[in-house]
Amino acid sequence: MSHQTPLGTSVPQANCLDLWREKNDQLVLQAKVAQNSGPPLRRQQLAQDALEGLRRLLHSLQGLPAAVPVLPLELTVICNFITLRASLAQGFIEDQAQDIQRGLERVLETQEQLGPRLECGLKELWNSILHASSPLLELLPALHHLAGLQVALWLSTDCLGDLTLLLQTLNGSQSGASEDLLMLLKNWSPPAKESDAPLTLQDARGLRDVLLTASAFRQGLQELITGSLPRALSSLHEAASGLCSRPVLVQVYTALGTCLRKMGNPQRALLYLVAALKVGSNWGPPLLEASRLYRQLENTVAELESLELLVEALSVTPSPEVPHLLIEVELLLPRPDPASPLHCGTQSQVKHLLASRCLQTGRAEDAAEHYLDLLALLLDGSEPKFSPPPCPPGPCMPEVFLEAAAALIQAGRAQDALTVCEELLSRTSFLLPKMPLWEDARKGTKESPHCPSWVSATYLLQGQAWVQLGAPKEAISEFSRCLELLFQATPKDKEQGPASNCEQGYTSNVALQQLQAAALISRGLEWVASGQDTKALQDFLLSVQVCPGNRDTSFHLLQTLRRLNRRDEATALWRRLEAQTTLSQENATWSLPLYLETCLSWIRPPDHETLLGEFRTSLPKPCDL
Repeated sequence: MSHQTPLGTSVPQANCLDLWREKNDQLVLQAKVAQNSGPPLRRQQLAQDALEGLRRLLHSLQGLPAAVPVLPLELTVICNFITLRASLAQGFIEDQAQDIQRGLERVLETQEQLGPRLECGLKELWNSILHASSPLLELLPALHHLAGLQVALWLSTDCLGDLTLLLQTLNGSQSGASEDLLMLLKNWSPPAKESDAPLTLQDARGLRDVLLTASAFRQGLQELITGSLPRALSSLHEAASGLCSRPVLVQVYTALGTCLRKMGNPQRALLYLVAALKVGSNWGPPLLEASRLYRQLENTVAELESLELLVEALSVTPSPEVPHLLIEVELLLPRPDPASPLHCGTQSQVKHLLASRCLQTGRAEDAAEHYLDLLALLLDGSEPKFSPPPCPPGPCMPEVFLEAAAALIQAGRAQDALTVCEELLSRTSFLLPKMPLWEDARKGTKESPHCPSWVSATYLLQGQAWVQLGAPKEAISEFSRCLELLFQATPKDKEQGPASNCEQGYTSNVALQQLQAAALISRGLEWVASGQDTKALQDFLLSVQVCPGNRDTSFHLLQTLRRLNRRDEATALWRRLEAQTTLSQENATWSLPLYLETCLSWIRPPDHETLLGEFRTSLPKPCDL
């Protein structure tokens, strides 16, 4: 550097200070010009040049002994450097904590209070400076600005305890022992800058307003997730009234819509969702929340329309908003996780939601088309063989295949369903462990322990497809293959440990029992159709044994006993069914895979009460006995 400070002099010459200040002001103006410099590459280059200039200036200042007259400028340069760097990186990094720590150490050097650096963390440094017996008034504006950046850093990393203590210290006696973060931020009043102070990219008061908005939004989201709805509503209203960019306002309005929906106010919720769609181009979260709202209102048409629009919205890459070279609310918000109402997932996840809702609401043709689109999307560039990945919330790939096959059968497209099943078998059958299946799985082999259930379910659906195609021999063969595999696959769940998301619905006893019952009933119905009631009786008796909670199996058994004229057994079974005044089976709490629920609906007998009434009228009257 061309300007040197004489040895033994702690204060640089005045002209050096003026030059450094001019350089800071020039770089701040350069960064502000970069914000409106047209092409993104030029804007990025100008901002990077300004950042490098601030880095060199800070290196020059910190290459000299710390001096009180220079510290306001030095701390301001640190603030500008951190602000610009965080903006360009779209987030805070660990190095920025070191920049803050170095600035605080320089302040303590001037007060001769700095002990061994290893013993001084950020919290201790702030505590030492802000509790000094004679704090330097000329440093307070810059220190408050640096404290605001510290709050931003701790907020972004969820260090809320340290953040609260810092704000309490900054507020002094204004807030007492309050731990309410929003109240602490509202009470924090950074000192005004002098008119001749060095330029800043963002002043402390503007930063305080950003922190208040971000904190209110983060707090509101957390309260929404934990179910504290009145508090969430208040926090989100606070965020909506703050410094929100359009993308943030979309998220805030969506969260307000979610909160009001859960509070039982769908009309107000809908107003916020409409406002969110009007405010910005990030339509994903409000459209997904709109689908939830319409589902709650039982408006299926509007629900599915919202999901279709959401699929389209996720297929388009939105044009990014030009970020301001400041600390903005976006930088302080966590990425939405699956528990957040703002998480709308990927295009394939939403496509699956749309397809499954069509299947659940009886729109089989639409469901079939959506599932085929989804499979094409998922299989584009996929590996020739399927290996189960770590599963996100939602179905595994094999389950998507099974749901697609069920939708195709429901839509009367049995041949297409067979094609989907064959594709699934080609991807999963190689994963089947050696015999005995579950014993090898428990010994720690690498084969997937839930694969037998996938393959069994595929055989079940292939059997149903052959039923639809009028091929009973092939159908019975597939049902028998399903049962053979299922009766071998009897896992000891406790030995398997907790199931992953992928395995839920497959390895549980309830799911296996229902799958066995579905296969037995399906095969039994084919025996009935071919006039072989004795064989049907064996399957229905076994289905009642393996799945005693399935009421449908008992009705199929009742009808078969009646046809075989086994009146005493039929009467005993009828009396047991009549005694069940309410549907006591566990189905109300089951969470079965959608394909299995669909399959069970195909083999469900007509209205139970009608069947019981018909049987009642066929019984001999007491006077006839």
